Amino acid sequence: MADAKVIPFGDDPRSRRGTGAARSGPAKRGSGGGRKGGAAAAGGALAPVPEQHDPLPGTPAVESEEPGAERGGWDRRIAGGLSFLRRRITGDYEVDEFGYDKELTDQVLMSMIRPFYDKYFRVEVKGIENVPTEGGALIVANHSGTLPLDGLMLQAAVHDEHPAGRHLRLLAADLVFVLPVVNELARKAGHTLACAEDARALLERGELVGVMPEGFKGIGKPFGERYKLQRFGRGGFVSTAMRAGAPIVPCSIVGAEEIYPMVGNSRTLARVLGLPYFPITPTFPWLGPLGMLPLPTKWTIQFGEPIPTDGYTEEAAEDPMLMFNLTDQVREQIQHTLYKLLVQRRSVFF
Repeated sequence: MADAKVIPFGDDPRSRRGTGAARSGPAKRGSGGGRKGGAAAAGGALAPVPEQHDPLPGTPAVESEEPGAERGGWDRRIAGGLSFLRRRITGDYEVDEFGYDKELTDQVLMSMIRPFYDKYFRVEVKGIENVPTEGGALIVANHSGTLPLDGLMLQAAVHDEHPAGRHLRLLAADLVFVLPVVNELARKAGHTLACAEDARALLERGELVGVMPEGFKGIGKPFGERYKLQRFGRGGFVSTAMRAGAPIVPCSIVGAEEIYPMVGNSRTLARVLGLPYFPITPTFPWLGPLGMLPLPTKWTIQFGEPIPTDGYTEEAAEDPMLMFNLTDQVREQIQHTLYKLLVQRRSVFF
């Protein structure tokens, strides 16, 4: 009987390819494709493996796709999307006592924020290693920009750039939770009312909590006062962090001040509409809805070194002088970093 012809059953090495996330940042995830090759022969003989050579210099590498790989990827995406819709329709998903919906935030809300974060504002993050990998911490940041887009970009920065992919729970003003649609989205994204009780509960549970103590005074200040921090209140955030034993992480955001240059404030319209201010910018309200499009400034977010609070006693949180000193320390660190980043910045838009 004639010898049997040996036919290899492995994948062609040229068909192997790697896949990886296209986003930049420390939280990249990649996976390699391709199965282990093998050969079978009658009598246990092995088929020879063809020798592979590097391409000649100057010759572009050709990446071959596995047959059906792209279709399989789309099939998985469609199946995942249908599974997500089924869970939403049937109510088979979880929210915590604050209304936070982790699945919706990861799958939908962050996907809506990410194009602005990556492409429009081109956010650069520094010092992300200063954000704890686990346990509660209070991130304190400056507030600006006429509309609170800086809070959303800060949330995306922590989620996408932190190695542990942590979620930031922002403390928001009362106004956020009385606006239709905005109220529901804020709750689903993990935001909660800016009160000491909610903040302490989240910190003691090991969550990352974000606060912008300037409030409306910061976000609604005139363009001429950009990057000049307003008052940080009476230090309530410091007291909350001390009671929970959580570190305070100062955070400085550059780029948000210029997205809506506020050159005026119509107090009459603000009073009628029940708003803390009614901004007038070079484009709004003159261009109507088009004037609400933010300018594509280049952003930088820098996290400073944590300030520990676990060494203080419970009674220390009642000392007003200590609260004032720690609050001033956090404020000065943020202000100093803002000035440093502004000196290093080449341009508002690049």
